Amino acid sequence: MSETLVSAYRRHPLDAIFAPKTVAVIGATEKEGAVGRTILWNLISHPFGGTVFPVNPNRSSVLGIHAYPKIADVPAQVDLAVIVTPALTVPGIIEECVEAGVKGAIIISAGFKEIGKAGAQLEQKILRRAQSAKMRIIGPNCLGVMSPVTGLNATFARGMARPGNVAFISQSGALCTSVLDWSFRENVGFSHFVSIGSMLDVDWGDLIYYLGDDSRTKSIVLYMETIGDARSFLSAAREVSLSKPIIVIKAGRTAAAAKAAASHTGSLAGSDAVLDAAFRRCGVLRVDYLSHLFAMAEVLDKQPHPRGRKLTIVTNAGGPGVLATDALIQGGGELAELSDETMAALNEALPRHWSHGNPIDILGDATPERYTEAVKIAADDPNSDGLLVILTPQDMTYPTQTAEQMSRVLANTRKPVLASWMGGPEVAAGVDVLNRANIPTFDYPDTACHIFNYMWRYTYNLRSIYETPSLPIASEAEATNQRRATELIEEVRKKGRTILTEYESKQIFQAYGIPTVPTLLAHSPDEAVARAEEIGYPVVLKLNSETITHKSDVNGVQLNLTNADEVRQAYERIRQTVTERKGAEHFQGVTVQPMEKLDGYELIIGSSQDSQFGPVLLFGTGGTLVEVFQDRALGLPPLNTTLARRMMEQTKIFQALQGVRGRGRVDLEALERLLVRFSQLVVEQPRIREIDINPLFASPERLVALDARIVLHDPDLPDEELPRPAIRPYPVQYTWHWQLPDGSQVEIRPIRPEDEPLMVEFTQGLSPDSLYLRYFHAVSVSSLIAHEQLARLCFVDYDREMALVAVRTNPESGKPEILAHGQLTKLHGTNDAEFSIQVRDDFQGTGLGTELLSRLLEIGRHEKLERVVAEILPENTGMRRVCTKLGFKLQTNPETHTVQAEIHL
Repeated sequence: MSETLVSAYRRHPLDAIFAPKTVAVIGATEKEGAVGRTILWNLISHPFGGTVFPVNPNRSSVLGIHAYPKIADVPAQVDLAVIVTPALTVPGIIEECVEAGVKGAIIISAGFKEIGKAGAQLEQKILRRAQSAKMRIIGPNCLGVMSPVTGLNATFARGMARPGNVAFISQSGALCTSVLDWSFRENVGFSHFVSIGSMLDVDWGDLIYYLGDDSRTKSIVLYMETIGDARSFLSAAREVSLSKPIIVIKAGRTAAAAKAAASHTGSLAGSDAVLDAAFRRCGVLRVDYLSHLFAMAEVLDKQPHPRGRKLTIVTNAGGPGVLATDALIQGGGELAELSDETMAALNEALPRHWSHGNPIDILGDATPERYTEAVKIAADDPNSDGLLVILTPQDMTYPTQTAEQMSRVLANTRKPVLASWMGGPEVAAGVDVLNRANIPTFDYPDTACHIFNYMWRYTYNLRSIYETPSLPIASEAEATNQRRATELIEEVRKKGRTILTEYESKQIFQAYGIPTVPTLLAHSPDEAVARAEEIGYPVVLKLNSETITHKSDVNGVQLNLTNADEVRQAYERIRQTVTERKGAEHFQGVTVQPMEKLDGYELIIGSSQDSQFGPVLLFGTGGTLVEVFQDRALGLPPLNTTLARRMMEQTKIFQALQGVRGRGRVDLEALERLLVRFSQLVVEQPRIREIDINPLFASPERLVALDARIVLHDPDLPDEELPRPAIRPYPVQYTWHWQLPDGSQVEIRPIRPEDEPLMVEFTQGLSPDSLYLRYFHAVSVSSLIAHEQLARLCFVDYDREMALVAVRTNPESGKPEILAHGQLTKLHGTNDAEFSIQVRDDFQGTGLGTELLSRLLEIGRHEKLERVVAEILPENTGMRRVCTKLGFKLQTNPETHTVQAEIHL
C-alpha cells in the first residue's frame, strides 16, 4: 500500500471540493462580465494554497495563465473541476473529468431539471457517470463554493466572505450574494459559504456531516427551498445537532399545501407542519425571518442554553418591558415568577417605587450601580431560565458605564443574558462593550424576546431527542401481534380492496394492544337485534362498508338505540340511505356496539403519508369538529414514550387531560404507551396509507377506540415502492441468540435508548486496562457514563450506525445485564464503516467478542457496505487475534503506532 490505511479511510470525499490542491475552471474566458472570467479571477486573486488551470479549447491563455484545450491535457492531477459551459456540454465534460481522475466538481451551469424533462434527463446522465467513479458534484445551477478560512473562492460572487465560524448553505444563489453583501456591513464571518443549487448529488445530509466534522465551524445556517432526501437530512442533522447548532429558514411556509388525503388526519397534516415536526425531531431550529437566522447563530455560540422558557426582564422604562412581555408570551415563553428571596433582595437594593414584579422596572433614573445590583440579583433567581436587560437612554442614564459594570458582574453566569440598548449613537459605545463581552444586543426588546423563545425551543427539542424513555420498546412489542395484523391486511389486499371496514380496522388495533369498544357484525335487522341483546341496550349501529370511509356522509351512525324496534328501524335507515346515495353494493351490513357514556375527552390519533417524509403521526382533539378546532400535533414514527409525551404537550387538550375543573387526570402514561404502539403499527404495516382513531375516548378510568378507519395503498403497488419512514425504525431483524461456553443464553440485538441504565452498569464494570485499550488513553468512568456521552451510544441512528449489545439475564439477580457492546459506524461521505468492540472483563476469552464482530460484519454485508476498518493498539492482542480470525488485513502504521485493520465485504 502506498499510504497507510488510517489516512486512506479518514479522508473525506468532499475535501476535493472544499480543500482542493488543484482546480480546473472549464469554460474559463476573458470575456468581460462572463461567469467563467469571474470564477477564474476569484480563484487566482484569493490564494488558497493550490494551483488553478483554465480550460478553454479556443484560447492559449486566460487572464495571463496558460490554458488547456481539455481536462486531459492539464499536466497535474486535478482535484476540483468548476464547470461553466452550456448544459448540453456538461455530460461530456463530466465523462472527461472521470477519465482524468477528477474527484470533485461544481457545476455552475443552469438549464437542467429546472427547464423540464430534457434537463432532468441530462442530470441523470451526469449522475450515473459520476457515481460510477465516486465523483462528488455540487450543483448544477449554483453560485459555487467559498472556504474563507483557507482562501478558496470558487464562485462568481463579487468579493470574498470574511473568515469566521458560521457555515452558510443556500439553495438560492441570489440570496447568497445578498447575504454576502449584508455580511460585509455587519462584519459577519464564515467558515464555509456554499450555494448548493439543485442538489443533483451532494445534498443537505452530505454537507451537514462534513461541516459537523469541521473544527472551524461552530454553527450551521441553512436557507432551504426543498429538503431532498429526507432520511439523509434527518440522519445527519440528528447527529450533528448534538454538538453544533443547525439553524434553518425554509421558504414556502404559506405556499398552498399538497392535496390533503381524504381523511381527518390527511386534511390536518399540511406539508409545512410536517416539516416543522421533522425539524423538531432532529434538533434543528427553524426561524421565521432572515434577520433571525444569523442572530441565532451568534446567540447559540456566545450564550449558554436556557433550561426552560422562563425569562426575567430588567428595564429602566415600563413601556419597553410591556412590549417585551407581549412578545415573550405570544411566542410561548413565560415570565419568571420572582422568588421570595429575590423579592426581598430587590426591595433592599431598589427605590421604593420599583415595579415589585417581573418585568423588574428599576425606574428611569437608574444608575450603573443600580442596574448592576438588579441584574446580579435577578440572575441568581432559581426560578429564572434567562435574563433580558433593557436600557433606554434618559438624561440621567449612563449606557456605556452600565454596560461595562453589568458585563463584569454577569461574566460567570450560567444562564443566557440578552440585552437591548435602545437608541442610536448615544448607546453605540455601550453596545460595543456588551458585544465584546459576548452579550448579544438587539435594537428592540421584542426582538430579543423572539430570540429567547427560539433558544428555549432549541433546548426543548434537543432534550426531547436524547431524553431516556421510561418504557422499553420490548414491553410494547410483547403486547402486539404483528403477524395477525399482517395477515388481515393481506386478506383485504388479495380481494383488491383498499378500504378496511370498521370491524376489520378494530381487529388491527386489537392486534397491537389498542383497546377498542366491543364490536359485533350484523347482516340483517334480526341479526342486529340479536347482537344488541347480546351486548345490552342502549347500543349504536354503524355502517359496515368496504368502500365508504366516512360514515357520517351517508348517515351511517345511529345512536342511543334502546330496544329491538329502534334497532330494526336504524338498520333499515342506514341500508336505505347508502343504497340511495351510493348504491346497494356499498352496504355490507352494520356493526353493533354499546352506547358509551362519554364523560371524558374525544381525541384523535392518526397517520397519513407525506410526499417527503412518508408516514406522519397526528395527535390532538378529536370528534366531529376535529377540522374546526385544528388542535393537533404532528410527529414522525417511530415514537418512544418521551417523544409521545412531547407530541401530547404541543396540544391545547393536553392541559385538560391533566385534570381541570374537578375532572380527574387521564392516565397519561397509558396514553403514551398507546401512542408508541400506534406508531409501531404504522411502521410495521407499510401497506397502510391512512389510518385514524376518531374518537379515541380518554377518561381517568380508561382509553378506548370508539371508531376506526384504515385505508391501504394500491394492492398492485410493489413492496419496494411503498413509502418508508423518514427515520429508520428499530431493526428487529438484527437480533440473534447465542450460547456462552457455560451454557447460558445471550441475546445479541441492536441497542435501544432505554438501555442507558444498563450501559451505565456495563461501563462501571470495565477495568482501567479495558478502557485504555478501547479509548487509547486513560479515561474516567464518570465521564463515560454522563448522559451526554451515553446518548451518543444509546440513541443510535440505525441508518448510519448500528450498535449491538449482548444481553443476558443475571442468574443471581434475575435482571438483564449487558456483557458486550459493539458498534459499526459509517464513515462520513463514504460507503465504509469503522467498528469498535468492548467486552466486559469477566467475559473476555469466551468467544463473545468474535461473535459480536462477526454479526457486525454480517450487518455490513446486508447494508451493502464496501469495507470495514478499525484502529487497534499493538498491545490489544485479543482484538488483533479476533480480526485475523475473521479475515481482516492488519498493517502497522509507524506514524501513529497503531495497527490498522481492514476487510472488504
